Amino acid sequence: MKKDPRIDLVRELCEAEGISGHERAISRIMKRHVESLVNRIEYDNLGSIIAVKQGLDDQPKIMIAGHMDEIGFLVSRIEEDGYLRLHPIGGWWPHVLLSQRVHVTTREGKQFLGIIGSVPPHGMPAEQRGKVMEMKQLFVDLGIKGKKAVEELGICPGDPVTPIASFEQMADPKYWVGKAFDDRIGVGVVIETLKSLEGVDHPNTVYGVGTVQEEVGLRGARTAAYSVQPDIAFAIDTTLANDVPGAAPGDAKLGAGVAISLADSSVIGHRGLIATLEVIAKEENIPFTFDMLAAGGTDSGEIHKMGRGVINCTLSIPERYVHAHNGMIHETDYEAAIRLLTAFIKRCDRAMLEELRSSKR
Repeated sequence: MKKDPRIDLVRELCEAEGISGHERAISRIMKRHVESLVNRIEYDNLGSIIAVKQGLDDQPKIMIAGHMDEIGFLVSRIEEDGYLRLHPIGGWWPHVLLSQRVHVTTREGKQFLGIIGSVPPHGMPAEQRGKVMEMKQLFVDLGIKGKKAVEELGICPGDPVTPIASFEQMADPKYWVGKAFDDRIGVGVVIETLKSLEGVDHPNTVYGVGTVQEEVGLRGARTAAYSVQPDIAFAIDTTLANDVPGAAPGDAKLGAGVAISLADSSVIGHRGLIATLEVIAKEENIPFTFDMLAAGGTDSGEIHKMGRGVINCTLSIPERYVHAHNGMIHETDYEAAIRLLTAFIKRCDRAMLEELRSSKR
């Protein structure tokens, strides 16, 4: 199969490890890919990375943000028999965890393979077989005997525990499977948008941001937005794909295009900005759908409340099997997000910003 740098980037981002609070590896990947494209790299004190492509002083400041963290666990305690108990970082459904592989990483950076233990159904009471295990019942088996042996490896409470899953292309190579699409695919969109703007004449200052700790409360979005003080901002994330058996009705489907979010539990998208994106997408023949989530939020939830308020919405890539070891997305939707952001930034100027502002007055 022909080598594709964009796919190689997604593979690198998704296979890297970085649960909330431990995003440094992702930050370094992002820096390596964008530092030649921007004027400077900044960081906030939580660790979010801000790549600044400088424009004219009197023109819009546009922030595009993808969160770098993935869901995982922290070691909560080591049992006397050597099993590790887990504290969840982000939203997990224990049903998807049994018998899955994880890495436990020590403070010195050593990694050890573990398996989330499961009890075989043989002899299990019928009422127990019909229930999802609670998180407090789960444990990691390191294949080692005794607490002392575990501690001698350097493992201690607070160490991160990260899912293991490789990035792969499916029978139709436009379907991609792997871990941490939520939200490494958003980080990929940020990087590729900055690449697409290389040498492009537009007046805006663009801030490509990789935020931290989204999965535990949108924390990096708040500090990064405070640092940037943007006029217009986009959170780039994944959303639930409505194309699997039993899914709720909706237009967000793999291969249907980038999903423009109307609202979720954390934000109501700016109607003027959404209308502008719709016009651009139609004129540029960029596939898109609309999306609305009753539960769940994105970095937009904090970004839009910064200062006097930020013109903001979320652009999402539909994903099957969100918050599990293996998710699935479609290349068409990823490319559509990059194209729509690039087209918007090329068209945006002070006049468009003032028009968006006046739409709320």
